[in-house]
Amino acid sequence: MALDTLRTNKLRSGLTILGIVIGVMTVIVISSVVNGLNNNVASLVESLGSNVLFVFRFPVFGQRPTTEMLTRKQLTYDDAMAMKALPHVVAVSPALQYTDNTAPGRGGTTSIKAGSRKMQNTILQGDTPSEKDVTDLDVREGRFFDEFDQQRSARVAVLGSDTADELFPGQSAVGREVEAAGLVFTVVGVLAPQKQAFGGGKNPQDNKAMFPITTFHHIHPEQLDYWISLKYDDPKNRPLVEDELTELLRRRRRVANAAPDNFAIFGTDSLTRLWNEITGGLFLLLFALSSVALLVGGVGVMNIMLVSVTERTREIGVRKAIGASRQTILAQFTLEAMTLCAVGGLIGVFLGSAIALGLHFLLPSLLSPLWIAAAFASSCGIGLLFGIYPAWKAANLNPIEALRYE
Repeated sequence: MALDTLRTNKLRSGLTILGIVIGVMTVIVISSVVNGLNNNVASLVESLGSNVLFVFRFPVFGQRPTTEMLTRKQLTYDDAMAMKALPHVVAVSPALQYTDNTAPGRGGTTSIKAGSRKMQNTILQGDTPSEKDVTDLDVREGRFFDEFDQQRSARVAVLGSDTADELFPGQSAVGREVEAAGLVFTVVGVLAPQKQAFGGGKNPQDNKAMFPITTFHHIHPEQLDYWISLKYDDPKNRPLVEDELTELLRRRRRVANAAPDNFAIFGTDSLTRLWNEITGGLFLLLFALSSVALLVGGVGVMNIMLVSVTERTREIGVRKAIGASRQTILAQFTLEAMTLCAVGGLIGVFLGSAIALGLHFLLPSLLSPLWIAAAFASSCGIGLLFGIYPAWKAANLNPIEALRYE
């Protein structure tokens, strides 16, 4: 009977389930994008390493620095070298980055040239040879600079993949010369593309030029705000390493016993916590959008089922006159409402999945079987919830009055 109703009133049924289709489609599309982003963030955090800590003069994730934080004493190269002596520390790399105060947003960018070709918004960064060991950098071509390069302040550079491809299209960048900050450098290596959390564009970290830290001092001697990365031996030793780092830095920075730390130590899990806070808002948006669409669809189903009960009053009277029970009538109309919503749910699943797969080329999108099942189950639940009143009304019609209905 339910399928007969659908076939008889195709246009009306289609319009009735439109809200259900949109609701289910919204759930699948948004959940797929969020799931894809979560997967990318997890992959990025994993690539950074679970046994890596970062040290800076204030927290950089999930907190706006206060005036007190911004005026703190900067970390030094000697601070980083002192960390090497800690028992569980494997490698330490202090880094400096050029910040162009005239650039929009103070993004730390400049340009780099090779012949007539120029790459804009290139990050200039000074590092030690240990950077490759701490962050597990993958060198696509050539080599990373070594201790000898650092000791003699060699004018060598390692380029990001996008920088090398733009300056030297279709050819090797190794051994070629580039110009940055008015100085000429020989390219000794090119990095492989780095992972990023958000797809749909180029990774800014692939547009960089890295120099030995001593060489960077000649390029931008005014930059002394060190960011220190360190790798320790075993993730389970993190609390011990943090305690040792805290004790070391408080002593070196002469922090009074009663005073709070004037530095920040954080790991890759800070990124995960920040991302979880952001996705909490995205899931609220998902819930709100899908709930509105599903409720609108549910109201439409209830309305059309009430119309259907009115139109079929005489049929209901005949069925009751020949022995149909109230439970039979109730089950019939409830099944019809649930069938309408289930069909809408199936259409929403197919359309949402198709859109999510299409978005994969623009955004990180990953279909979740759990959310597909939840969206379809919600559509069936809406049919049951909003179909029960019309079904109850049909089941309680007086058979004599129903037979007289014209």
